[in-house]
Amino acid sequence: MRQNLFARTIFLFLLIFALAAPTQAGEPTDQMKLTIDKIIDILNDPALKGPAKAEERRTQMRRVADERFDWREMARRSLAKHWKQRTEEEKREFVPLFTDLLERAYLKRIENYSGDKVSYDDEKVKGKYSLVKVKIFTDKQVEIPVAYKMQKKGSEWMIYDVSIEGVSLVKNYRKQFDSVILSSSYEGLVDKLKEKVAKN
Repeated sequence: MRQNLFARTIFLFLLIFALAAPTQAGEPTDQMKLTIDKIIDILNDPALKGPAKAEERRTQMRRVADERFDWREMARRSLAKHWKQRTEEEKREFVPLFTDLLERAYLKRIENYSGDKVSYDDEKVKGKYSLVKVKIFTDKQVEIPVAYKMQKKGSEWMIYDVSIEGVSLVKNYRKQFDSVILSSSYEGLVDKLKEKVAKN
């Protein structure tokens, strides 16, 4: 079940604040709402409806997601100690590969949104970091707590991790990546990620 929850992470983020109950939003929430509006506009655009427009629709959604997700920071935290051992060339290869893996896996699911309801719980800001907590109520009335970790870069609040039921997306990938690297090699991990991207 937890794997299924991770598979829903990105599109739940994209819809979360558009459906949340009214609250006194802080700057991180306000910026995310702008992102949500863009995604909803894309999903509701008649000119982008249907299978024939799927690639164009996902390209536009990918562009919007790129504005709010700090993929490089997520990749760095997911590789953890192995990141420091990588050359700049390897990092330049890994970040877009990691990004492509997540986007390809999740963007299709955004279009299958099934009416989950969201309750906004809390927003905490400490310096350049913020934590946004929500509860998602599925169509089967299952309550799922989700927390979004964000870091301010310039004037923007960027997501660098998502936790579902207390389980961190970044830590989950970190464990998987570390296992593959230790049992095989970094090159072996890159090959596996390329295979997954190709399948999606």
